[in-house]
Amino acid sequence: MGFSNYRTALVTGASSGIGAATVRRLRAEGLEVHALARDVRRLASLSAETGCHACAVDVNDLDALTRLASAAEFDVLVNNAGQSRRGTILDTAPDDVDKLVDVNLRAVLHLTRMIAPSMARRNRVHVVNVSSIAGHYAFGENATTFNSSVAYHATKAGVHSLSQQLRVDLYGTCVRVTEVSPGRVATSIFQNQNDADNPDARFVGAFETLQSEDIADAIAFAVGSPARMNVATIEVVPTFQVVGELRFASRSEAARLKEMRSGADNA
Repeated sequence: MGFSNYRTALVTGASSGIGAATVRRLRAEGLEVHALARDVRRLASLSAETGCHACAVDVNDLDALTRLASAAEFDVLVNNAGQSRRGTILDTAPDDVDKLVDVNLRAVLHLTRMIAPSMARRNRVHVVNVSSIAGHYAFGENATTFNSSVAYHATKAGVHSLSQQLRVDLYGTCVRVTEVSPGRVATSIFQNQNDADNPDARFVGAFETLQSEDIADAIAFAVGSPARMNVATIEVVPTFQVVGELRFASRSEAARLKEMRSGADNA
């Protein structure tokens, strides 16, 4: 299988970051690429640059997704669109939960269920789900990361589980399923990364960070692999990023945190 057997691709979240880099990479391999995102201006620019088909669609618009899914027989589906909002289970906002579930998980499920049956009938093709190490590991706020997002972690864990189940559901076909799980990548999750006044800038500028092209190359590796080979999961992290941690709060620190929370409740 690989690039020589694939003709058409659909990439979501394609207007910037990993999505745009993936569009460029797949176009360089000769695929006809449909680039899906909400940003009309950026999509037009990407289309002028690469020759991709610009699809200005919100992934929450189920009718638009349905029309798009039936517009072509896609050989490669890259579920990349995603958002992140900060918040622990103690303070996350209702809208943040709904938005992340809608974009990061519900849209992936809907688009995949629309396209996978055609893929199975054609007995070839490739589904690539871009998840995150946040779907595999738990981590909180420390010197090298901002406060975690419980909804983001939960939705990306859902994408991980979906990827595993897809392989079961598609067993006996030649449809391949790859989960690409990045660590820290310099994308719009860190808005204005180079702005010295932005407190998030330290999470990119002060550390070795992957570029969007690194993830696009990982996707291309999986898609371009021979038919006998399904690259099931790729975890891509910066060389100097260690995933996972084990931390214990001292009794005095635990007491201080409890006091701080009690004070906030009484304010």
